[in-house]
Amino acid sequence: MMTRVQDRAKHIRTRASQGSDMADKRVLLIIGGGIAAYKSLELIRELKRCSISSRCILTEAAKQFITPMSVAALSGDTVHDALFSLTDETGGMGHIELSRAADLIVVCPATANLMAKAAHGLADDLACTTLLATDTDVLMAPAMNVRMWKHPATQANLETLRRRGVTVMDPDEGEMACGEYGPGRLPETSRITAEIFRALSR
Repeated sequence: MMTRVQDRAKHIRTRASQGSDMADKRVLLIIGGGIAAYKSLELIRELKRCSISSRCILTEAAKQFITPMSVAALSGDTVHDALFSLTDETGGMGHIELSRAADLIVVCPATANLMAKAAHGLADDLACTTLLATDTDVLMAPAMNVRMWKHPATQANLETLRRRGVTVMDPDEGEMACGEYGPGRLPETSRITAEIFRALSR
């Protein structure tokens, strides 16, 4: 039986194929470091099926799990990974422009580290500087160990981010790559896509 989320994802693809208003939407996807980073590739594919273009920022930690080449091949756009890039800054796509050229910023996976940096306004890399420099809506899809998710520090950061208007999805619950069980798994791609569609529709 098709779940509500799967049905919603199918509805999104149907609307996109019929020429919905998603065709001109642009998402800036910030890919955090973690075993769930590989699922961002599936998200890029799903967005493309919905005619939503994606430009990507890859953190240094994310490059331990996926390559800039694979991300660029799927998104069809340059992958950005350096805060101080002469090519980007002189080519009109510096971190300020990156933060403002999208209709929605999506952080997937949003690691405990990325959430903490965003909550405290740190700007020591391209991803965090972009988040600090934007006035665009931000959607975060968390993924981390269950104990990290439940830690009071992470929960305080979550509350701070939501209070500031950031949409932070609840993670899925299940078995982790580390063998533990509980909340902390990256939400299913269909859930994230549906949330992106909802945010862009606003």
